[in-house]
Amino acid sequence: MAPAVIWMYYSGGTLWATVLLAFTIVAATMDQFIRPVLIRRGADLPMLLILAGVIGGLVAFGILGIFIGPTVLAVAYTLLNAWMADGDDREPPGETP
Repeated sequence: MAPAVIWMYYSGGTLWATVLLAFTIVAATMDQFIRPVLIRRGADLPMLLILAGVIGGLVAFGILGIFIGPTVLAVAYTLLNAWMADGDDREPPGETP
């Protein structure tokens, strides 16, 4: 949206450019906060992990990273929890009868 706002300011439509800029800022800010909450509803993961996945994915992969980041972190988190739970089920050596 930034190129459209710049073009509108340049062409003289300052009122509509300001309206578009305000709408873009509000929409982008809401998107950054609402998307992790909606992702959290579908998965039993900590909110901080989802937020880190969204932001990290966005930084690393661009717009596609919004989906890649939380997915990779969710899979890693689930595998790590399963691996740690599997280790708790085993009895220490030497204590078996």
